[in-house]
Amino acid sequence: MSKSPRPTISDVAKAAKTGKTSVSRYLNGEQNLLSDDLRLRIEHAIAALDYRPSLMAQGLKRGRTRLIGLIIADITNPYSVNVLSGIEAACREKGFTPLVCNTNNELDREQHYLDLLRSYQVEGIVVNAVGMREEALNRLQQSALPMVLIDRKIPDFACDVVGLDNTQAATTATEHLIQQGFEALLFLSEPLGTVNTRRERLNAFRATLARYPGVVAENAETVLHEAAQIDNALRQFHARHRGMRKAVISANGALTLQVARSLKRIGLHWGSDIGLLGFDELEWAELAGVGITTLKQPTWQIGYAAVEQVVRRIDGSDNSVREQLFSGELIVRGSTSL
Repeated sequence: MSKSPRPTISDVAKAAKTGKTSVSRYLNGEQNLLSDDLRLRIEHAIAALDYRPSLMAQGLKRGRTRLIGLIIADITNPYSVNVLSGIEAACREKGFTPLVCNTNNELDREQHYLDLLRSYQVEGIVVNAVGMREEALNRLQQSALPMVLIDRKIPDFACDVVGLDNTQAATTATEHLIQQGFEALLFLSEPLGTVNTRRERLNAFRATLARYPGVVAENAETVLHEAAQIDNALRQFHARHRGMRKAVISANGALTLQVARSLKRIGLHWGSDIGLLGFDELEWAELAGVGITTLKQPTWQIGYAAVEQVVRRIDGSDNSVREQLFSGELIVRGSTSL
């Protein structure tokens, strides 16, 4: 059975016994230009035909699409999921529709989606960057498309940024472990590369421990899904400091999960054999045995604020580039208790 063709504005005009101009006026909110009788006829015709105007076409006629493009580095990351919730709420409140693109942490995909979103004529872009290439950045600058970065900055690229105050957060986390009497600390992260969040957290960790020369400070980099690599890093750290109270700071939520699995594999228990503190609050953290201490990011607020800022730029704000940072909250559980 063939599908009925989608009704057009011409079909509405014919059913209402009027012209397309009158129907267009009705759809564009100019109903004051129509008689009551004509307005009712058009309204009934639209209902009878179940006519749905193309919002994209209407927007393009006015030079507005009401679309905001979102480029997310890893949509499976709990951090990204929570940020997206704030983004969606802000878009809904401000009358925009988000177009979400997941790069899966791949540079080529990031550049592809940048070009794709521009072809859709989005009015602004919110980016959780992987590491944009110079060619893509040049094109963005030339297009003057409003853009806000979430969490990760792009080197030598002046742009609004919304994210966590990494220095405050890492300092709070490190000082908590020192106050709990831990004598050796390991900061574990994925490869630093150009990711400013990892570097800022590591730098704050080191700066804090520089004030406590009696505490051993170490850091190591590991690939997220290389289980053997994580096992070795934790096993060697534990062995090097036998007889001392030891703790690990995990640089993000996805890595915290892998560290928890690794400790179980190598026979160590967080809270008794070794302390564990992870960035990002995860739903399972309070259910994991004695519970895992976390540094909670205000992810919903970060996503919401990013959309607020890009909408300001869309509306014509030419204020200087802004960096909006939010404080983290320490959630203390059994994994770091005395």
